[in-house]
Amino acid sequence: MFHDGFMGGMSFGWLFWIVVIVLVVYLIVRFANQQNTRTTSNESALDILKKRYARGEITKEEFDEMKNDLN
Repeated sequence: MFHDGFMGGMSFGWLFWIVVIVLVVYLIVRFANQQNTRTTSNESALDILKKRYARGEITKEEFDEMKNDLN
């Protein structure tokens, strides 16, 4: 009689709330990380370009071309 309620009774009701809580925590953490990424990026485009060149992601020619585009 008591097992005909929401989500099949008490046996799965707790599972529903755990999923809801985990989802809310996940969304809060994700939103906070996106905000931190936006506010902590104080590097200029030229700084990022220099780091890419130093890591070998781009060639000297690409670096010079992109640097000229920035100026």
